[in-house]
Amino acid sequence: MSPTITDGGPILPDAALSIFCEALRGAIAARYPDAPPAEIAFEAPRRPEFGDFATNAAFSLARVARSSPQQVATTLIADLQKRAPKLGELFAEISATAGFINLRLQPDIWQAAVAQIVREGSDFGQSAPQNVRISLEFGSANPTGPLVVVQGRTCSIGATLANTMRFCGYDVFTEWIINDAGGQLDTLGRSVYARYRQIYDRKYPFPEEGYPGDYLLPIARAIADEDGERWVPADESEWLPYFSQRGRDTLVAGQQRTAERFGVHFDLWQSEKELQDAGHVQAGLQRLIDDGVTYEEDGAIYFRATQFGDDKDRVLVRRDGRPTYFCTDVAYHYDKLQRSDRVIDILGPDHHGYIGRLKGLAEALGYSRDRLDALIAQQITLMRGDEQVSISKRSGHIVTLDDILDEVGLDAARFFFVLPAPESPLTFDLKLAKEQSNENPVYYVQYGHARIASVFRNANTSDVEAARAGSSLASLTHPAELALARRIAELPRLARNVVDQLAPHRLTRYARDVASDFHQFYTECKILTADRSERVARLSLCIATQTVLARVLNLIGVSAPEAM
Repeated sequence: MSPTITDGGPILPDAALSIFCEALRGAIAARYPDAPPAEIAFEAPRRPEFGDFATNAAFSLARVARSSPQQVATTLIADLQKRAPKLGELFAEISATAGFINLRLQPDIWQAAVAQIVREGSDFGQSAPQNVRISLEFGSANPTGPLVVVQGRTCSIGATLANTMRFCGYDVFTEWIINDAGGQLDTLGRSVYARYRQIYDRKYPFPEEGYPGDYLLPIARAIADEDGERWVPADESEWLPYFSQRGRDTLVAGQQRTAERFGVHFDLWQSEKELQDAGHVQAGLQRLIDDGVTYEEDGAIYFRATQFGDDKDRVLVRRDGRPTYFCTDVAYHYDKLQRSDRVIDILGPDHHGYIGRLKGLAEALGYSRDRLDALIAQQITLMRGDEQVSISKRSGHIVTLDDILDEVGLDAARFFFVLPAPESPLTFDLKLAKEQSNENPVYYVQYGHARIASVFRNANTSDVEAARAGSSLASLTHPAELALARRIAELPRLARNVVDQLAPHRLTRYARDVASDFHQFYTECKILTADRSERVARLSLCIATQTVLARVLNLIGVSAPEAM
């Protein structure tokens, strides 16, 4: 049952909007009985002077009313003033602008929101369990080298989404796929062997298609230290499996250490080879064959992908009997779809064609296309100021994720990797990431948190304790105070939006907005003023703001420092 104005106790923003929505539906039904049921949604106006919230409900009624949206909005507002005059207790202003109905809440609504944040603390905005299990795959790499900047971005995006989904009550299982079933492992083995042989013979040739990075040297040296020249006279059939597996295991262990250093935990590191060895690839293939969505041609087995929206049918098994990369995807996604309510993949910039293909695969396996989502993490350009950093894995010029962490630190790396929308290219300025200035977005946000901590250090202990009660907030009426209160109250709605739209970058934007509104409040409103009631109220607002900033930084994977 929706709350009413006469229920008693403080009314929170969502409750006030619910009351308005119910009143507006009644006004619409009375004024336009032939109109279909109104779908009423609220969003923040583009300009703050228009109010706190706006709805475009009048636009959908314009045709039925045979009037402009502005006239419909004006008429409905007039009807509301007659039908629900007590809305004035909740809304300081209800107006029509360009067809939108704009709402400005009374200050005590925002004061109640601040009190709620202070009261709930770090639990503010957190949802109850949704009883929905999500498989989130956001890490994959050939086990042929260390993690690089591309994996840094996908790991940051995925970990931020996982944190926010859990905050919103979802059961999230995070997964990394080790691409160790292809011919690249043989190439790796030959590369490590060449480095091993060069310890004894500098002129030993390096494979033309090998991996030239210096990161293979320690592996070769470790083998030489353990086995000496044992492998020098051996045939390739003897040394290749050993050097391939040794290289693979060493590099995967290094990738796992880097992920942990980056603050990213995976519940499962899934080997493609293990999928094949355990029979999962054959089981997934057999499911498609049994469902009649495959065919044979020239000795190969094809998936009827065009039947499910793809631009061409896809090879599952080559003529020589080897499964394709897509066949392994069939097996892995069949497994994930069986054990999850929703499957989400975060893919690299060269996988655009995979989105429709994977959705078609879900449908072919008997699941809704909506049960599987894929997100593309676009390419990265590394800069140091005006200078672009060269990256070429084939030539051995790579920038590892560990290099990034060594240069700019964990906080800047996690924040910068999430800054733009995943589908937008990222220009990562390493020089900016190290600056201690307001131009550096992570520094700007962290400074906001540290600045609040400084306020508490300078405040009287009894005032801070009184502020933690959050019971005396009536003096919070200054525009900068209300703007900040409005911003921090957005957290629950924003978190749900991040999850629904798979848009983790909105958290970094929100963090900057909260910090900006706090710095504005700090400039315009003296916090430790002579008036105790005002002083305590503003300290309560500081407590609420610090709570929200710390939570958002935590979701992104960034620390919330007490001092800078």
